[in-house]
Amino acid sequence: MRTVKVLLLSVVITALAVGPVLACGGLVAPNGSVNLVRTTTLAAYVDGVEHYVTSFEFTGAGGGKFGSIVPLPDVPSDVNKAGRWTLQRLVEEVQPPVAQLESQSLTLRAADKVEVLLEKRVSALDVTVLRGGGDEVGKWAKDNGFFLPPDAPEVLDFYAERSPIFMAVRFDLKRAQTKGLQSGDGIPVHLTIPTDRPWVPLRILALGRQPEEIVEADVFLLTQTKPTLMPEMEAPGSSQGLVLERSEEATEPLLTDLAGDRGMEWLPTTDMWLDYIRINVPAAQLDHDLALSVDHEAPSPVDAGFALAGATVPQEPAPVWAWVGAGLVGLVVLVAVDRLVSPKR
Repeated sequence: MRTVKVLLLSVVITALAVGPVLACGGLVAPNGSVNLVRTTTLAAYVDGVEHYVTSFEFTGAGGGKFGSIVPLPDVPSDVNKAGRWTLQRLVEEVQPPVAQLESQSLTLRAADKVEVLLEKRVSALDVTVLRGGGDEVGKWAKDNGFFLPPDAPEVLDFYAERSPIFMAVRFDLKRAQTKGLQSGDGIPVHLTIPTDRPWVPLRILALGRQPEEIVEADVFLLTQTKPTLMPEMEAPGSSQGLVLERSEEATEPLLTDLAGDRGMEWLPTTDMWLDYIRINVPAAQLDHDLALSVDHEAPSPVDAGFALAGATVPQEPAPVWAWVGAGLVGLVVLVAVDRLVSPKR
């Protein structure tokens, strides 16, 4: 049966290989010659560790090297090539369908005041984890051949104020060709990030896009308890926004399949909660991230990026009775104060 499952999953992977699967990052390719399409990401939080699994896929006629910048909530302890079917199996769960890691020193130059924390080569990707402010990371990116759109300084500062950790990923087309990869193929990457404040970068997806351009993405969350999310999600069936399409206990067949993938042995096969969030929103409205809490407390507005983006946290308007009550309380206080300060008659 296990062999049959693997064969079936291989068929699924083949069917989805031409589909849109890539990372929660901002494209930094010159002159728009390479297009960033829909993204799919898994953020799993188990025993204080965020497992961030995403796939980098670029389409277009660009040549040479191009890549993406991904903000991270903390310093990853490891970066590896992700499993063969993890993201595809998650997509199959919510949308039923009608190469070993290479590690070596890279030759990217270190700009002033940027600390290179980790360097790895994953298939046709050159992965560099950096620590630095927005200006410093931007300078490092330019010094290393990345093209930054005009809104990059603002977006990099937005993230650096919360966490000065970034992952720069450079996709080498020439190396991809030697490995038999074609335009549209995805390369999955798995980051292991110890942190007590997990969040998922979303605003970076709008980097370099026109305000009215629609940003599309799929985000999967796997947690040991049902998380509280910020911002609040739209109901299933909504055509636009951040839509919480699924929020339910993960099935044992799903968890068993995922845990059997390469590098996924850390995932429990029971008692996990699955959230599936579909993003379909104009770039101008994506000025925040996704924060989550698994300890029954409200997620931090800072982790969601509201406090730094200048946006307000979406809240339901206070009911009329609350305003009336507040007015009555204020009136009572004013009368009491007046009696205390007025001379006795």
